[in-house]
Amino acid sequence: MRPFGSPEELERRRQRAMQLLDSGVGLSETAKRVGATVTSVFRWRQVRRKNGEKALASKPVPGRPKKLSTSEIERLLEILLKGAVAWGFPNELWTLKRIGLVIQKEFGVKYHPGHIWKVLKKANWSCQIPERRAVQRDEEKIAHWKRYKWPAIKKNCRTWRPSRLSG
Repeated sequence: MRPFGSPEELERRRQRAMQLLDSGVGLSETAKRVGATVTSVFRWRQVRRKNGEKALASKPVPGRPKKLSTSEIERLLEILLKGAVAWGFPNELWTLKRIGLVIQKEFGVKYHPGHIWKVLKKANWSCQIPERRAVQRDEEKIAHWKRYKWPAIKKNCRTWRPSRLSG
């Protein structure tokens, strides 16, 4: 499993490990200091001996390249914060389909609606469904009922017992 961190951070970690080894620190202590296993530090040392310093360089991340860059994702989030009505939708509800349309119009990239949530999740956004509430709802009356009426009803429910029917 690939360790957490960007390729550059992982390269700096490998170089730091080699500096520690060169200064006389042992394998176990080096592994503790850089947050790696002893096996990894040992392997890095062997690779460096065989191929030189260039062997510790970061390598490109495998897999398909991202469709949107980090700056484009930041721009997308700014767009989403302006609201759906600003983009001509009838209400403020952002659906994956709507976000896909915005991405296509703004960045020229087509995303399947089922994959847009992955982009949003990486940006620490979550799917939220708005609560359905009546427009006529009176929050003050509801709070009063919860505070004063509901405790009395709840208390009576605990003490009330059905009478035994003679049968």
